[in-house]
Amino acid sequence: MQPVTKGCYRLRPARSQADVAAAQRLRHLAFHAGADASRDTGLDRDRFDAICTHVLIEDLRDGQLVCCFRTLDLPDAGQIGQSYSAQYYDLSALMRFAGPMIEIGRFCIHPDHHDPDILRLAWAALTCHVDARGIEMMFGCSSFRGTDQSRYLDAFAMLRDNHLAPPDLAPRIKAPLVFPFGAQVQPAPDRRRALLSMPPLLRSYLMMGGWVSDHAVIDPQMDTLHVFTGLEIRAIPEARKKLLRAVMA
Repeated sequence: MQPVTKGCYRLRPARSQADVAAAQRLRHLAFHAGADASRDTGLDRDRFDAICTHVLIEDLRDGQLVCCFRTLDLPDAGQIGQSYSAQYYDLSALMRFAGPMIEIGRFCIHPDHHDPDILRLAWAALTCHVDARGIEMMFGCSSFRGTDQSRYLDAFAMLRDNHLAPPDLAPRIKAPLVFPFGAQVQPAPDRRRALLSMPPLLRSYLMMGGWVSDHAVIDPQMDTLHVFTGLEIRAIPEARKKLLRAVMA
């Protein structure tokens, strides 16, 4: 992924282990706020860090890292078992997908920064990367903070009613702890509450035509609920692609 500067932000790939460690510290801040201090390393890291490309977005005004994520390019769907998501979801249906794929992982924005241009720059850079590599599907795990699904019933009902994966691509249950919201009988969701409780990354996926698994994985270690999220590139409206490409022009 090529470096780019827009306004007061610079996006670039990690160039050193120090860059990766900076991303791991931001991930820890975003994902492990309630960690046990006696066992806390201050870093969020796993074995997938070694095989992924790490991308940083910095604020040029003070040099602070405000966003990071990692990517794993998969030249064909037969390699999807190497992905982070494959630990938690049975992705055998997706192995029939024809075309290169990319997994987007550990996406987070610094909790003190809320400028929508940060997310816009990240998506614009990903769009250019997808164009350059001929990628036909993006996927990853979209995380809700905490493991109490009752906080997100409107969001899960909205996903159930409008955004479930196509049956021929749908991930199946693999993790031992899940919330099968696709099978829940609940009232129609309050759209406003649903959108407000969704992670920003998930909202972006859905606005571009993305879909989700019919269940959320309950991850006590990360203290999250997460859903598998897929986006076929052909489903993205051309007008939105044009807007994202224009950010990088």
